[in-house]
Amino acid sequence: MPLAHFDGALAVVTGAGSGLGRATALALAERGAEVIAADIDGDTARRTIVLAKAIGARGSAHQVDVSDRAAMEEFAARVRADHRVPDIVVNNAGIAVAGPFLDTGVDDWERILGVNLWGVIHGSRLFGRQMVDRVHALPNKPEPPNFGGHIVNIASAAGYTPSRALPAYCTTKAAVVMLSECLRAEFASSRIGVTAVCPGFSGTSIVRNATLVGLTEAAERRLRERGDRALRLRHYPPERVAERIVHAIIKNRPLVPVNTESHLLHALSRVSPASLRLLAKVPLPR
Repeated sequence: MPLAHFDGALAVVTGAGSGLGRATALALAERGAEVIAADIDGDTARRTIVLAKAIGARGSAHQVDVSDRAAMEEFAARVRADHRVPDIVVNNAGIAVAGPFLDTGVDDWERILGVNLWGVIHGSRLFGRQMVDRVHALPNKPEPPNFGGHIVNIASAAGYTPSRALPAYCTTKAAVVMLSECLRAEFASSRIGVTAVCPGFSGTSIVRNATLVGLTEAAERRLRERGDRALRLRHYPPERVAERIVHAIIKNRPLVPVNTESHLLHALSRVSPASLRLLAKVPLPR
């Protein structure tokens, strides 16, 4: 079944309870995929499935913490037992920590690494193994080029844009970009595509829910207000990012910068990294 058609595909989306995860789940559902919505907040995941069913799609919701190895292993096993091996996996769950490196505590690092990096590792490792095993179990059967499946890892323009204000966030997203490149090379022989998607500013709640360190209460309030205002003015809704994700799966793209600023920053990272080092020095407000 070519994944470009999506009709009948089984898609797993983490962080699917809101924002980009919900938009991606619904974009896939609109194209005929059965969606498994996973989120640490089970109620929001169930709401996503209600919306998917309202447009005639099939789906189910699961509450899972992507940073929890045992929980993810149980989740992956349940998906296979209750459904089958997924055709599409979107490792979307993510959080933000902002503030200077020396003010970012070990607990903050463990939390953001757990969600942003380990969550992607767990999803790619567990479902990637299922996809590879499925292909190798049918060695003599003619298969379309994309039969093995597709893994999408949501990174960020921060993955190639250093910032003194976002050392933890940038580090995790850069790791997701490189992990995706490595997985793409390894999984290619099994006809499994891997894409790193790197949005710039888009209309999600990540700024509002971010952990801010090393700032006064007044500075935190100003920063959240400024961030929310910037996202509103940018007016790049998560549904537009979801459309780029769908296109990336169809075209099997390796790396997808999303929106103008992400494309510009990606180009600068290749042709003028010194200019990004200057931008990296811009501090957070105090």
